[in-house]
Amino acid sequence: MRAVVRVAVVAVVVSAASAALVAAAHPVPRRRAPVALGKDWPRFGWDVAGSGSSPDPTGIDADNVASLVKVRVPIQGTVDASAIYLHGVQIGGASHDAFFVTTTYGKTIAVDAAAGTVLWTYTPPDYSSWAGSRQITNATPAADPDRQSIYAASPDGHIQKLAVSDGHAMWSTAITRLPHREKIASSLNYFRGRVIATTGGYIGDAPPYQGHVSILDAANGALLHTWNSLCSDSTSMIEPGTCSESGSAIWGRTGAVIDSTTGDIYVATGNGRWDGHTFWGDATIRLDSTATSMLGNYTPENTRSLDETDTDVGSTSPALLGGGFIAQGGKDGTIKLLDTTLMRGTTPHRGGERQNVSTPTGGRLFTALTVMRTPNATWLFAADNGGTAAWTFRAGTLVPAWQNRNGGTTPVVAGGLLYVYDARGGLRVYDPSTGRLITTLACGGGHWNSPIVADGRIALPEGDANDHASSGYLDIWHR
Repeated sequence: MRAVVRVAVVAVVVSAASAALVAAAHPVPRRRAPVALGKDWPRFGWDVAGSGSSPDPTGIDADNVASLVKVRVPIQGTVDASAIYLHGVQIGGASHDAFFVTTTYGKTIAVDAAAGTVLWTYTPPDYSSWAGSRQITNATPAADPDRQSIYAASPDGHIQKLAVSDGHAMWSTAITRLPHREKIASSLNYFRGRVIATTGGYIGDAPPYQGHVSILDAANGALLHTWNSLCSDSTSMIEPGTCSESGSAIWGRTGAVIDSTTGDIYVATGNGRWDGHTFWGDATIRLDSTATSMLGNYTPENTRSLDETDTDVGSTSPALLGGGFIAQGGKDGTIKLLDTTLMRGTTPHRGGERQNVSTPTGGRLFTALTVMRTPNATWLFAADNGGTAAWTFRAGTLVPAWQNRNGGTTPVVAGGLLYVYDARGGLRVYDPSTGRLITTLACGGGHWNSPIVADGRIALPEGDANDHASSGYLDIWHR
């Protein structure tokens, strides 16, 4: 009898221990007290320039970041992109702090940031026709400054305006005539009443497709203008097969980068023909705010070789350093420092970089460059598959500051901390000025996902679009 009792007691202890382990691994979503800062994260990269650096206080610092509690929220799809965040918005008749994400198959989902519960899900009308296929999107949505609507992409080549209150579509507009060839891979942007979106191609570069910049009226969804990176003498949305060239994808994580003072639009294009007249493959392009006039252009001297060897500059969006300087990465393992005064106008500009520096490991760069401004210096951060690095930018020169061998996706600076997600699993938190590792937050693997940080919370989607999954997770860390 004693043996039986002992076995029973051991069984109870083991069962309790197992339950504790399960509970620790998968915390039950629970409402936690918010940090009442009232700061939004309205788009990929935080601001219209896609700097990836927010000066807003976050309520998270080097002393408390390691003690954050993680909630893993199941969602209906994989988000191979980033979340956006709006505080204190009306959803379902009540005030919520909410994260918004778009899955690879185009479902846009609102998640209560405090409770970790799904508030609403928008599903595109023809979702079932492409779900599970190779036809996807990696676009991060963008919020309207009115905080009552957001803009999201779907694999059918549409941009839709969704009501924050319940997720219903107010309009939906196509920005391509061939969505199974032209992919919306980059994040959306919003500036002065207009939505800016770009197109590229799918893995394998199957023709025909071209990189486009599309400008939509945010009020009614009207497609105001399309700039075509190939056959640029065509001034409207074209049938891809009508252009004699294919490629020149605009697919960097940030998509269209905008100068907040002038409204000028900067994009980088991928593999494609370059002739400096109507074909603008492997180039950095500056357009006016309406995308109707080219204000500047640049392509490397070896543009033909880049096209032939699949080492295009378009894997990274331009980064605005200020003072008329741009940092442009790419798949050739370099980050090029460009002077906008030397690439001005429609006259073709080939070569003429002010400086070339190596990516963190000399490998291909598929992530966005991050720019942090302090009273004393401008900082540039980059991460590739094998490392993370930082430079200061002074007097027109990038100066190495620190480097490590920890790979990552797009870096994010918020609340005085640098966050870099390792797609193999783990969110590393650094001191941005020294590169000192503060902590690593445990999480699953992914692909192009990157975090956002606001109001005492971190949000990071898990998963890889290439797995073609119809379910996934959004990780939320709370104070």
